[in-house]
Amino acid sequence: MAAVLIAEDEARIAAFVEKGLAAAGYATRVAPTGPEALDLALTGEFDLCVLDIGLPGLDGFEVLAQLRGSGSTMPVIILTARGGGADTVAGLEGGADDYMAKPFRFDELLARIRLRMQSHAAGGAAAELAHRGLELDVRTRRARVDGRQVDLSGREFALAEELVRNAGQVLSREQLLSRVWGYDFDPGSNVVDVYVRYLRTKLGADRIETVRGMGYRLV
Repeated sequence: MAAVLIAEDEARIAAFVEKGLAAAGYATRVAPTGPEALDLALTGEFDLCVLDIGLPGLDGFEVLAQLRGSGSTMPVIILTARGGGADTVAGLEGGADDYMAKPFRFDELLARIRLRMQSHAAGGAAAELAHRGLELDVRTRRARVDGRQVDLSGREFALAEELVRNAGQVLSREQLLSRVWGYDFDPGSNVVDVYVRYLRTKLGADRIETVRGMGYRLV
């Protein structure tokens, strides 16, 4: 069972995340202070850390700096109320794998946790992904098409990332729902189709092929 360290000093938020992750099949441990979070993170017993910035005793940036300074490559997702651009850049450049601002949707957090764990298990996610003129920077969450920057929402970026990582392979709607949305939708839901249309509009209609009766693939 994969284990997630929740470094969060707000008891209500920590309990909310812990309950959701437990229901999704993860082992969890809450660390309400910076020093405790760092000590636990350095044990090597956790597969990922959800890290708040405003921790008492040692803030999240310092926890992250010391963790990376130790050589740890454990995925870290920063989850904080400090969602300003400068803080986002500081977190990502400091070695975080992802950054989410509060308030947040748990399903999106769960999807990002799964993606980061999958990437790490596969040997680590590349910071830059590219395919046929489409470039994704997974740390800054920026996308470019033929050198032109394109604005993508968090969910659009996650879907594009999954397609690029599996370029040429057919991914079913069920696979995309599980990997990008993180939980099962009603089988009749068309949310994948809707977001594929969004991506086609922004990235180019010819990039994503519909394979009838099977799903989608990046060509």
